[in-house]
Amino acid sequence: MIAYLHRIGRLAPLLLAPLLSLPLPLAHRAAAAWGAEPSGDWTPLFNGKNLDGWTPKITGYELGVNFGNTFRVEDGLLKVRYDQYERFDGRFGHLFYKTPFSHYILRVEYRFVGKQVAGGPGWAFRNSGIMIHGQPPATMTKDQKFPVSIEVQLLGGRETGKRPTANLCTPGTHVVMNGKLLKRHCTNSRSRTFRGDEWVTVEVEVRGNRIIRHRVNGQVVLEYGQPQLDLSDPDARRLADTMPRMLRSGSISLQSESHPIDFRRIDIRVLPASESKP
Repeated sequence: MIAYLHRIGRLAPLLLAPLLSLPLPLAHRAAAAWGAEPSGDWTPLFNGKNLDGWTPKITGYELGVNFGNTFRVEDGLLKVRYDQYERFDGRFGHLFYKTPFSHYILRVEYRFVGKQVAGGPGWAFRNSGIMIHGQPPATMTKDQKFPVSIEVQLLGGRETGKRPTANLCTPGTHVVMNGKLLKRHCTNSRSRTFRGDEWVTVEVEVRGNRIIRHRVNGQVVLEYGQPQLDLSDPDARRLADTMPRMLRSGSISLQSESHPIDFRRIDIRVLPASESKP
């Protein structure tokens, strides 16, 4: 075994030499094929102190109104809470980051906690989401429930049964998966079920209109491409004159859907144009 390891050690420079001699953009793509991470630094979108850079939009309220202090920062965590609600009453919320993005990797650490607020729909038990390629928050109507976007659905498990996380939902949109236009609203990922208050890390790799990958704790669990407006949806149809049908960039937001959730890290790594291809 020792002799074998010595031989591998002598061969390593020869195996890596072709990669190191490539032009930098090609080397990045080749490195990705070898399992290396893309270049670029992680930038926090959440500062752990306040909601600077983020704007709430809750159904039934104007942009910027944080009804019931739904989105708050406590103990260094971005928390979604409903202790000031008597009932949920369809007040779906989204917390929008100030900057749209196109090519990037978004990393979020989250956990579900506590009990669902009274009046929340059954399907929203331990249910939240990361919305990407979304419409600008200022274009949402006062009573609109969800932004036109791609949703990376976050789910927590029930006491029994399978319930994967980092699923795909498509409010006002479609995607292409396995070469076919996917029109169903939600598609499950291949992740395992996470029960209780366990912290989970989800990464979303977004490369414009070409490809989007979901990772859970480092493992790819879903992949698709060509996100686009669903022109049969009234909200998407209303935006068709101001947004391209093929979605190459857009807003990022976090959901409030009636179950408390904590976020402790929200980081982004912007990918340069040279890394925009899969």
